[in-house]
Amino acid sequence: MLNIAYKPGDWLFDRQYAGEPYSTRSLQSIFHRAKDAAKIQQSVTFHSLRHSFATHLHEAGTDIKPIQELLGHNDIKTTLRYTHVSKRTIEAIKSPFDSLNLENK
Repeated sequence: MLNIAYKPGDWLFDRQYAGEPYSTRSLQSIFHRAKDAAKIQQSVTFHSLRHSFATHLHEAGTDIKPIQELLGHNDIKTTLRYTHVSKRTIEAIKSPFDSLNLENK
């Protein structure tokens, strides 16, 4: 059985004083230091994590409605911006015509 020692409260990562969230600026700074340490050359932002999260959920087969709820969007159109359709998703589509047996007709 997995023993998890860290049990977050309101925030996944608390600041020095428990119960306080990191500032937006501090999180951005941590993100950019990690990006630089990983030698990532692409122009990415902290917001890219949110986009990646939604895209990976969608590509893994999660329906768009739960993703909308997780992201806190009121309008589904906002969520659809995060979940571009991948080539793999398009290739997996089966045409209804493929299931027809036309050879016997």
